[in-house]
Amino acid sequence: MTRLRRLALTVLAGLMPAIAHAGCAEISHQGQDYVACRYDPASADLRLFHRGAHGQVLGSFGQVNHQLAAEGKKLAFAMNAGMYHPDRSVVGLYIENRQQARAPVTRAGPGNFGLLPNGVLCLTDDAAQVIETRTYAAAPPDCRYATQSGPMLVIDGALHPRFLPDSDSRHIRNGVGVKKDGTVVFAISQRPVTFHEFGRLFRDRLNTPNALFLDGRISRLYAPELGRNDLGLPLGPIVGVAVPR
Repeated sequence: MTRLRRLALTVLAGLMPAIAHAGCAEISHQGQDYVACRYDPASADLRLFHRGAHGQVLGSFGQVNHQLAAEGKKLAFAMNAGMYHPDRSVVGLYIENRQQARAPVTRAGPGNFGLLPNGVLCLTDDAAQVIETRTYAAAPPDCRYATQSGPMLVIDGALHPRFLPDSDSRHIRNGVGVKKDGTVVFAISQRPVTFHEFGRLFRDRLNTPNALFLDGRISRLYAPELGRNDLGLPLGPIVGVAVPR
């Protein structure tokens, strides 16, 4: 083997862990199947999308791709990113390109969103955080993008106190967590799961000290590397990673 070939293989081997760490993969945990998508927010072009240039709600992965085409980019990954009203306006805090469209909601309320503690996904220029909403409201970080949803799945390493191990409420669910090394991890269940099962995925398999439920039943994934482009009714906010076309 030539010295140049040995050098090339050494460089490639050094890059492989980083490459393998990014993107989407099918995983299993405690008898349930999921897709997990991992990204380094310091290097991935991770964004939130809600409305287009003329104020219209984008509502689908296809419309986000159409908007990105003007930048010479496309989606490498996307999923729905929080709850919304029937007119697809956001529920709770929403920030896009540092423009706040809605203030955080800190009070308890009906439905999953109001099951406190709920939380915020905050994307800065080079990092991601999942923050309990009242902690966020007391000292808001400089989020370039942010979306509020609820409930929290994992809070400082503990499951949400209202989750029941024997619950019979099962739905396709999706959520997000951030690992101690800063990696942001999105996950969606392949089949209906309980909150307790979904929270355990983030706490015990994905090892995210804080994780946030994004939604259930309408949960959808765009992951072309897995052949996924889930269809359905129009969405509200969408989170995605943009890459060159």
